[in-house]
Amino acid sequence: MKDIYGALSNCILMKNFSENEIKSFLGKFSYTLVSYSKGEIIAIEESTCSKIGIITSGTLEVQKIFSSGKVITIGSLRESDIFGEVIIFSNRSTYPATITASRSASVMFISKEDILKLCNLFPVFLNNFMSLLSNKILMLNKKLKNISYETIRQKIASYILDEYYHQKSPKITLSCTRKEMAEQLGIPRPSLSRELVNMKKDNLIDFNRNSILIKNVDTLENLLF
Repeated sequence: MKDIYGALSNCILMKNFSENEIKSFLGKFSYTLVSYSKGEIIAIEESTCSKIGIITSGTLEVQKIFSSGKVITIGSLRESDIFGEVIIFSNRSTYPATITASRSASVMFISKEDILKLCNLFPVFLNNFMSLLSNKILMLNKKLKNISYETIRQKIASYILDEYYHQKSPKITLSCTRKEMAEQLGIPRPSLSRELVNMKKDNLIDFNRNSILIKNVDTLENLLF
């Protein structure tokens, strides 16, 4: 139970909840806690989504599996992350991809009915849920904007500038790995690494493993037009 409290305390849905409030929260509805082994499937593409999942331990991968057998990982989920929150209230409440445990994991499932109940009982929970959905929409808009760029350099420049505006510093700290960054940009990892090196040679940026330094913001912005 202690592990559940730790995961929930870092979950966006529990933002501004104290430990005692989380305990009270858990007593207001019925949830299911399911454990998974590495490689086990949590949800299959096109299967019905009737619950949201909160990861209480481990990591999951969101995968697109093709009829040829080819598997592409399009995202990863860690402890305290949520899945199914956008799908569950849509007209077509089916998973758009397959979710698999990349290592041993446990997931707390909450039904649609209980989510509605909790939104009525806890205004803070309702506010957090709306914030979560809003952030998802913003993220989708960012991805759509990224698709509109024709070159890899433009995609990278857009990503770096978004982080610059968010962190308010020409030296941005990276919160993801190169692999995750490449997946977000929809480009191969080797292509990302190669273009970062080229941008460094052109004196646009400097970088190390965990950060990127923008040499000239105006020049980087001009790449997008």
